[in-house]
Amino acid sequence: MAELTYRTAGESHGPALLALIEGLPAGLRLDLELINAELRRRQGGYGRGARMRIERDAVRVLSGVRNGLTLGSPVALEISNRDVRLQQAPAVHCPRPGHADLAGSLKWLTTDCRPVLERAAARETAARVAAGAAAKSLLNEFGICCVGFVSAIGPVSAQVPEDWPASQLIAQREANQLYTPDAAAAGNMIVAIDRAAGEQDTLGGVIEVRVYGVPPGLGTCVAWQERLDGRLMQALGAIPAIKGVEIGLGFEAARRPGSQVHDALRYDPTQRNSANFGFVRDTNRAGGLEGGMTDGLPIIIRAAMKPIATLQRGLPSVDLRTLETRRSDYERSDVCAVPAASVVAENVVAFEIARAWLNKFAGDTLAEVRAAWEHYAAAVRALADSQTARSSLSPGR
Repeated sequence: MAELTYRTAGESHGPALLALIEGLPAGLRLDLELINAELRRRQGGYGRGARMRIERDAVRVLSGVRNGLTLGSPVALEISNRDVRLQQAPAVHCPRPGHADLAGSLKWLTTDCRPVLERAAARETAARVAAGAAAKSLLNEFGICCVGFVSAIGPVSAQVPEDWPASQLIAQREANQLYTPDAAAAGNMIVAIDRAAGEQDTLGGVIEVRVYGVPPGLGTCVAWQERLDGRLMQALGAIPAIKGVEIGLGFEAARRPGSQVHDALRYDPTQRNSANFGFVRDTNRAGGLEGGMTDGLPIIIRAAMKPIATLQRGLPSVDLRTLETRRSDYERSDVCAVPAASVVAENVVAFEIARAWLNKFAGDTLAEVRAAWEHYAAAVRALADSQTARSSLSPGR
């Protein structure tokens, strides 16, 4: 079967955004309600601008699905834009610092930043959310759950215990406009965003994604390009405005001795039917990934988002036509898009987990994928059982 991949197309103010997904097995029920719910979540969140009051994102399936089930051929998804003005939009001659404007204008030898910003804009991430949400249809078949949330906005940090189950994270995240499970922090985040808006400024923050129910062995240590930690960091790092990614302890691991970094291991036969097959850790400092592969614990990955680069008051810049100094042009924007970015992060992570799943448990149909997974799970449990039996028969026990 084909590798699970996706590509996107479309401009911020063009007719539509497109996601082309290849490699989904045949016979998978594509959950359109889930995809549309994720698109709506991406449009929400406190601090968003006027654009999100215009758009009503919903997906239309153009190919690859019949009677709700995937055919095994490429799946094409379309998200129509309401604010369609690509052809009439004014030229932008004064690049906005922090955006792709200047680098792209020089790359494509133009003094008009409009063609660059139309594709570089975060609007494109709606197509990535659609692709990731489609991949969740596969993950849901195997009990894997991805949860993204806001862990900090500006100077305000949330307190979210690592032992919270996915259901608790989701319920508390959905209870406020900040998409954070910490209700107390949510109120302080709103105050910080309102203060930035009053100063015609913007705020960034930190988003976190946790993945539950992932068994050991997804990813590989054989080829550097296929290490799952690298794939996940690349997926998050490619989201607009993301400037840093860490897994588990992340940068904190560099400041600790090894005895306070690595996760001690033991075997508990009573948990042989869990996602970790009974190989238990009391800590998860590695964030569920060791040697480029999942280790059976929840994946924990965070990304730092810089403040939105479009400031209402502008920043010092240069007119590309005259090379004279002037303020940057203002293009309608958000004060804070960290909640929306948490939705994008959750879904791009989901896609990479689905990709790694199909690399490990390949099949042209969902039934074959399920059979491959069940065979692997049975083989791991049989291996552990045989070692347990051998150990119980050894002298001295």
